[in-house]
Amino acid sequence: MKRLPQVLMLLAALLLVSLFVWPMWRITLVAPQYPSGVTMYIYINKIGGEHESTLQNINILNHYVGMKPIEPEAIPELRYFPWVVWSMIALGLLAAALNRRWAFFAWASLMLVLAAAGIYDFYLWEYDYGHNLSPNAPIKIPGASYQPPLIGTKAILNFVATSMPHISGYLVGIAILLAWVAWWLKGKIEADEKVVDRAVQPDLRMQSIA
Repeated sequence: MKRLPQVLMLLAALLLVSLFVWPMWRITLVAPQYPSGVTMYIYINKIGGEHESTLQNINILNHYVGMKPIEPEAIPELRYFPWVVWSMIALGLLAAALNRRWAFFAWASLMLVLAAAGIYDFYLWEYDYGHNLSPNAPIKIPGASYQPPLIGTKAILNFVATSMPHISGYLVGIAILLAWVAWWLKGKIEADEKVVDRAVQPDLRMQSIA
């Protein structure tokens, strides 16, 4: 029980490795010409799909309404976000080694801030692609925008776009939760130890007097 907060903090840090293994987000487009849907997966360091041609197909669809092509090599976040994640893994391992309540709190708080910043950055990315349209687009609808939803489902022309977290996105959420549990549990253990110490000290004083 005493080591449990440290173990939870260690597990929280290691769960971030999942960002390099599984996608953190997915966007699926369903339309009459794609009844089974076209799904794009967003990793911490790359963008891909169920098939090699997925991104190409999405870019072809985007071209008709004037959206910019999605070019992973031109997205700076895919280059520097991995370094942020590795830094948080290292800090999480350090927090586990220190086994201090303040370290658990600091890591969990920083992860919340980074997660919120990442989601907001993703929203801005979607907004840019959905609103900054080419005036030479084959299909032009005055006042129309094609921003997919941040979370949930939205109808865009004859498409239904669904945007949701994916495997590593959920695991990151679990990592943050584990860090908060470690912080809470560490405080409870320390409080219980203080109660025990206060109960033992009078007995020690009585023994020394005797």
